[in-house]
Amino acid sequence: MNQRGGLRRFRAPAPAPEPAPPEVERCELCGTLVDPGHGHVVDLEHRSIMCACRACYLLFTRPEAGRYRAVPDRYLHDPARQLTTAEWEGLGIPVGAVFFLRGADGLAAFYPSPAGATECLLNLETWTELAANHPLLGMVEPEVEAILIRAEQAGVECYLVPIDACYQLVGLVRLHWTGFDGGPEAREAIAGFFAELRSRVRPLEPEG
Repeated sequence: MNQRGGLRRFRAPAPAPEPAPPEVERCELCGTLVDPGHGHVVDLEHRSIMCACRACYLLFTRPEAGRYRAVPDRYLHDPARQLTTAEWEGLGIPVGAVFFLRGADGLAAFYPSPAGATECLLNLETWTELAANHPLLGMVEPEVEAILIRAEQAGVECYLVPIDACYQLVGLVRLHWTGFDGGPEAREAIAGFFAELRSRVRPLEPEG
């Protein structure tokens, strides 16, 4: 064995690792490349969310689109008629953040958890009373929008959001949650999500 050649192997610098290729996303309907700000459509048959290019997204904005529905891009809140802590507590939901989705089976409530979106029991009578006093709650488009509520010591936040925003929150919780209370990473990720959400919401236009 050539010792000089053998030692040279250890003296030579290791080659730099090649950079990972950028993640490529495609429209799940036609296969076209999509940009990071692409839209989404809901597959009503399989109850799933799909990435969509602009052309496919616009195709399913029509009311008669059928199996697929484009997810709207509106974020609303109603600063004039905010939910009170007492109203929130009346719903009897034992978690601090929950989203309400209306589908073919009626209204359902889900909360983000380490296991994903977890359904929780909802007092429909109380919800009906709330919706009578808070018009925002009744404005969601079925299947593609949701009411997202977060309750903390500082008060109650209530927003109308696209359903994909809710599943973004679910993904953050699953990714970062540790231990019993979530841990600092999860709290930071959730705080960042709601900070971004507040920057996007627009006030509900007053009636009349």
